[in-house]
Order: sequence, then structure tokens, then C-alpha cells
Amino acid sequence: MAGQEGYGARVPERLFLFVQFEFPWPLGPPDGRYLLRSETDGEPEHVVVLGTHGARQGPAAGRRGPLRRRSASRRRSVAPLPEPTPAATSRATVVDPISVSAERQARAWLADLDAERDVAGALTVLNRVLHAQRIATADPYAREVSAAQATTIRAGWGEGEQVAEGRWLHAVELPAGAISGRSAGARRAIGHRSAALRPHERLARLLGARDRPLLCEELALRTRLDLEQGRVAHAALELDRAYSAALIELAQERHGDLPLRVAELGSLSEGVSQAARAALPDTPAAAGTPPKPPAPPQEPDEQAIRHALARLEAALRARTAAGFEHR
Repeated sequence: MAGQEGYGARVPERLFLFVQFEFPWPLGPPDGRYLLRSETDGEPEHVVVLGTHGARQGPAAGRRGPLRRRSASRRRSVAPLPEPTPAATSRATVVDPISVSAERQARAWLADLDAERDVAGALTVLNRVLHAQRIATADPYAREVSAAQATTIRAGWGEGEQVAEGRWLHAVELPAGAISGRSAGARRAIGHRSAALRPHERLARLLGARDRPLLCEELALRTRLDLEQGRVAHAALELDRAYSAALIELAQERHGDLPLRVAELGSLSEGVSQAARAALPDTPAAAGTPPKPPAPPQEPDEQAIRHALARLEAALRARTAAGFEHR
């Protein structure tokens, strides 16, 4: 067709670079395009395009009124071995809003792409959208994602309307299994946990009520997530709570070198508390005191938080490294 020949011969529009993920569940925010601006100067930083595919529509999806309510509440028999229920999948495309003018520039970007770094960066952008969705909807079950959860990861380029619909002119698939989407520090912590914490043994003990999760364990995990997603102030506050719990919970256990590790955590706790206080605004002035402009909260020292968290994670690993039979 003449139109197709013309399309093949024409010069492409400006090209937009992207990293794209597919997940085997709906991410949560409505399908559409989301513009993310810099918190510093308000300039556009990224565009995230979300799309859901394969959502199941039940037989009564288009009905309304009492009949639909009655049919929805009616119980139905199911086969002893039913087929898996079709599930919706989602596609998230993280687009750089600054285009390139030539395909050679796009090819050079793709050739120089660092899968670990660029996928981690794109995940941070996507998780910013998902975190905002959790806050906006007050839904504690809304969750962020990791590269390991993606069924497919792509990188490529396309014209404006193409990438705005999650499509492209050219893309390559990145090996999801070789990409962690985490920082080097997080990868080291996870690697040590796999070797030292005996997760299968611990899981059996937790489910069998022969062990209990510590408060500081969950708080440390939340700190790690916030830190890896760039929410340093959140991480500082979580870590302060984690240290407060750890200094009580771990002090009750005396096996191995845990007492020495608890003493180390105690020496770090004041710095952790200072970082948490720095993340909060000033205390309001007392009644009758002349008001003064509130000082904005300071950004906590990220490296100090990372170090203190790493030491807490090391203590938690040491707690179970020798096996549970020695406790």
C-alpha cells in the first residue's frame, strides 16, 4: 500500500529511550501516562506508561442493578481440578522525556546500557509511582516491585506516540535472571542472608511456633526497602525504631558473639537517633513564644544510615548463623 511505502521511506520523528517491565499482576494505578517531575526544580524527569492486559471479564461484568447483585452473591459449584483462573498482566514503560534526534544516538545509548544500573534506575522511578499510589489510596497492601519479579525486561526506543502506548521501533530483551535491580550493598546483604540465616529452617520454625519474628527484623527490612528506593528520611526513622527494638530484643540472647554485636549497635544508636531527628521538622514553638519560620528538615546522612543498617543486618545474620540447635 502507498501509505505503508511512505511510512517505510519517511524519516522517523524524534526518538524516546525507554526501559520496560512486564509483571504477572496489575500494578495498581490506573492505566495511563504519568509525568514525574524533579522535587528540586519541578522539571520533567520521566514519563511512566502503565497498561494492563488480559483482565478477566466475568459474565455479569456489564450488568447493573439488583440482578447483578443477586447473581454475584450466588455460589456456584466448581470442578475438582479447575483450570487456573486467567490473570491480568501489566506493562510499565519508563521513558526519558528528553528525546534524541538520530537513530545512531539511540543505538549508542543501547550499546552502552548498563543493565544493572539502568534497570535499577528505572525500577526506582516505577516504584516512586507505586509508592505514591499507596499513599494516595491509603492502601497498605499496595506494593513495590523488583527486577526479579518481572517476567520480561526490555530496553529500546520509539517515536512519541509509540512509547506512550508501550510500543517501540526497536527493543532488546534483557535477561531478567541476571539483573537484581538492587544496589551492591543490598546484594551483599541478601547474599549473606541466604548463606547464614538458613531460611528454610527458619521458615519451618516460625510456622511451627518454635521461633518468633523479632520486631527489629521487620523494621530492618522496611529500612532496607526505603533506603534502596531513595527515601532516606523514611529509612532514618525506620532504622531508629529498628535499633530501639534490637537493643532490647537481641540483648536477651547471649549465644555466640551476639553480646559484642549488641554493644556495637549500642555505640551506633545515638548517631541513628540523630539522623532520625534530622529527618523531622522543628518542634513547634510553645504558646506565647514569638513564631519563627520553621526550618525545613535536613536530609539525613545516607552513608551513616547505610553503615548502621548493615551492622544491624550483620547482627541478625549472626543470630541464626550457627543454626537453631545451638540456641
